[in-house]
Amino acid sequence: MTHGTVLDYWRDGLDDVPEEIWRHPHLEVLLLADNALTHLPARIAALSSLRTLDLGHNHLTSVPPELGTLSTLTDFLYLHDNRLTSLPEELGNLTRLTYLNIGENQLTALPHTLGRMTSLIELRAQHNRLTELPATLGDLRSLRELWLRGNQLTTLPLALDRLTELRELDLRENAFKTAPEALRGLPRLRRLDLRANHLNEVPPWLAELPSLEKLDLRWNDVRDGEETLTALRARGCVVLR
Repeated sequence: MTHGTVLDYWRDGLDDVPEEIWRHPHLEVLLLADNALTHLPARIAALSSLRTLDLGHNHLTSVPPELGTLSTLTDFLYLHDNRLTSLPEELGNLTRLTYLNIGENQLTALPHTLGRMTSLIELRAQHNRLTELPATLGDLRSLRELWLRGNQLTTLPLALDRLTELRELDLRENAFKTAPEALRGLPRLRRLDLRANHLNEVPPWLAELPSLEKLDLRWNDVRDGEETLTALRARGCVVLR
């Protein structure tokens, strides 16, 4: 379906990118979600006016480095629910992008160049196979939401304490034994979800986070830190255990 600068192929049963696309060089929104695409051609670089690209819910095993040349991509890039095992370093060239979803893939690492995507407001990397994050993510000074549920993280880089705009952090279903020290300097963090980790303690500095409104600790075995939790409740923070 075509609406001016929008092409919508959502759930069209596609196993290849339609040739029709290349006849719309001024396309701004391209929706290819919920198909069976296995390949994204390097010709994607020709769509030099794209603001939104939705490739979610396909069978992609890789994306071409040419994706990083789409400097007008400012709104949304959906790559979630594919079969990606890595991302090209060139993705970091999308310095104007505000929303990136790379969740539900098979990523074991993120390229350090993602730290150049300084316009990102929301980053979703849930349900991958990440064991660590690059310290360069601390350069994402505009980031407000970070979703890391369902990985294999045990700690976060201390550089993430530079994410001073971060409001929401989802760390569910990882392997944390305590709240990561990197969160200690986040003045605007409102919601922290640590459900289903390996937590056995709650550090005292959590009670010093000035904006924390909700702390979810369910499905852990927290035995130490009752004073901290009492202090959080006293100031109105919702603590779920």
